[in-house]
Amino acid sequence: MQILQKAQSLFGYLPLEVQQFISDETNIPLADIYGVVTFYTQFSTEEKGKHKIGLCLGTACYVKGSQGILDKISDELNVKVGKTTDDKLFTLEATRCLGCCGLAPVMMVDDDVYGKLDTTKIPGILKKYK
Repeated sequence: MQILQKAQSLFGYLPLEVQQFISDETNIPLADIYGVVTFYTQFSTEEKGKHKIGLCLGTACYVKGSQGILDKISDELNVKVGKTTDDKLFTLEATRCLGCCGLAPVMMVDDDVYGKLDTTKIPGILKKYK
C-alpha cells in the first residue's frame, strides 16, 4: 500500500506500466496490485489535471442546486464528471459531503472552498485557475 501511495505521489496516478513495474519489483502479481488500485478511491489509473474540482452532491447541496452547477462546470470546461480536460488543467469530480452544509451548494478547487454557489459564479471562479 505504501509503495502504491508513493508511486501515486510521484506520478500523480498509477498507469498500468507503473503497476507492472511494482509487480516485477515486489513479486506481487499484477492482478493483486490492480485490484488494490481499483478498489481504493485514493488511487487513480488516469492522469489528473493540474486542478481538481470537487462539487458536492450531498443532500444539502443537491437540494440547493448543485447538479445544475455541476452541469455548468461540465459545459464550461467541456469535460465529463470523472474526467480530465484535454489540456490537463482540470479534473472534474462529483463528491459527497464536504462538511460545509451551511454553505451549500459547495465546491472545492484544490484546497479552496467555494460556497453559496450559483451558476453565474462559475466562470469567474474557473478563470482564477486558468
